Amino acid sequence: QVQLVESGGGLVQAGGSLRLSCVGSGRTFGNYEVGWFRQAPGKEREFVAFVSWSATRTIYADSVQGRFTISRDNAKNTVYLQMNSLKPEDTAVYSCAARPSVPRATVRSASGYAYWGQGTQVTVSS
Repeated sequence: QVQLVESGGGLVQAGGSLRLSCVGSGRTFGNYEVGWFRQAPGKEREFVAFVSWSATRTIYADSVQGRFTISRDNAKNTVYLQMNSLKPEDTAVYSCAARPSVPRATVRSASGYAYWGQGTQVTVSS
């Protein structure tokens, strides 16, 4: 069982930056793959970024490539999402999700993740 807690959301102007954190409980969190997803009002949840347990593999949605960076510190049981050059269309509730490492499993589907945090609101004003 893994519990996830996100933090770092808030209100920022377009062009600004935020860093989200996802803290996982449990001694085995370092063995879990982690994804960030977001959901805007009236829209479906969408994939944002993924990091493997060892951080050797990262994947991004096209819409955030080059602006967002996912990283992790397994000693702190924490995964980060650094968000730069934020746009109003980035406004959403951002959630992290985790799963045990699964070879060749798809990373962009929310259904592939077993554990979810409660989410943190990110609002980007124009």
